[in-house]
This record gives sequence, structure tokens and C-alpha cells, in this order.
Amino acid sequence: MFEDLSVFNRFACTFQKEEVIFFEHEPGDRFYLIQKGRVKIVKIMGNLEKIIDILNPGEFFGEMAILEEAPRTATIIALEECTLLEFNKENFASLVEGNPQIGISLLKIFARRIYDQKRRFQILTLNDLEGKIADVFLLLSEMLVTVDNFDDTGERVLEATINDIAHWAGIATDECTRIIHRFQDTRKIELTHTTIKIKNINEMKRFVSSKWRLQEMNDSV
Repeated sequence: MFEDLSVFNRFACTFQKEEVIFFEHEPGDRFYLIQKGRVKIVKIMGNLEKIIDILNPGEFFGEMAILEEAPRTATIIALEECTLLEFNKENFASLVEGNPQIGISLLKIFARRIYDQKRRFQILTLNDLEGKIADVFLLLSEMLVTVDNFDDTGERVLEATINDIAHWAGIATDECTRIIHRFQDTRKIELTHTTIKIKNINEMKRFVSSKWRLQEMNDSV
């Protein structure tokens, strides 16, 4: 994602496989950019541990500590030995001043990441599994659509598999498969091995909205 960051190697730190980088809810004052290795983002939902995402070299996490001084919203664990660049407010300023293009890129990504993470956490709170999966469809569609590729026919082709959807929705793959096939049987989607075509994204939005309204009504009783 970024050009060579070796000039910032003085900020490097190493974590071993299965080592916790930070825990959910603890205070944070720094964020991390992955140079080598992978990490998993984990959130506790009830009594279950849900893997929210897996991040690869060139990606970053913990940025809310810089932007809002907010508690950690998830636990981060090294999937393998990792080398990370660790930035606090002071050396982040050094990073931006030393390479403004990196700073601009990071700020743009921060804004998008904040929205995406809030949407993903929101999806996990939806109780209805069909609604949860449909809302994942909507989120992936939102990430896909730009001014250049906007399609006003209502069709969206998502570069995603059933395993991807199960991962984003935080549910078991076999359960996700069953529900997605139900969407296919009712001709709301078309499946290939690597893509999911949403036939009418507006209809999917109405479906998800109805599930959220029903949950809000049940919660208020």
C-alpha cells in the first residue's frame, strides 16, 4: 500500500506468534503499520470470540488512538511473528512531515476505515442471520461503488466467496452457506466460485432495513 518505509525502522517492534498486541477496551496512545507478518482483529460478542478481520503487510490498525484517544475497540493478536512500525502522536507527526504523501494517504484511509469498522461492528449486533448476511452484501457494495463504476441498474457484483461472507458476518460457514443458497433460490443473488451478484441492491437495502426495524421494535418491548 505504501512505498518503502525503511527510514522509519527506528519505530519497529516485533511480536511473536499468538502474542497479544493490545486488548479490547484498554486505553491506547499509538497505532501500528505492519511491515512483516499478519495479525487478527478479535472482538468478544457475548461469550464468543469473533475474528473480525485478518490484516497483512502494508495495512495498519489502532488508528483511533491517534484520532480520538479512544479505548481499543478490539483485541489484536499476531498470527505469526510480526514486525510492526509503532507510531504515537509525536512520531506520527514525524512520519507525515517526512513524507506528506504518506500522511495524506493515511488520513484518507483513516476516514474510510472508521466508517467501515463502525459498519462491521454494527452488523455483528444484528440478531437476524439473513439480515446480517444481507447487510454484509450492502457493506461490500458500499466499498465497491465509486463515481466511475456506479451502476444505476441495481446490480452489484461482489468479489467475494461464501467463506468471505461468513467471516465478515461472524457466523459459521455452513450456516452462511445455507442462508446464501436461500437467497439464490429466491433469485435475489447469483453465485459463482469467486463472485456474488446482487440482482437488486435497492431491494436488498429494504430487506435489511426491515430486519433492523424489527429488532429495534423487539428491543423496545
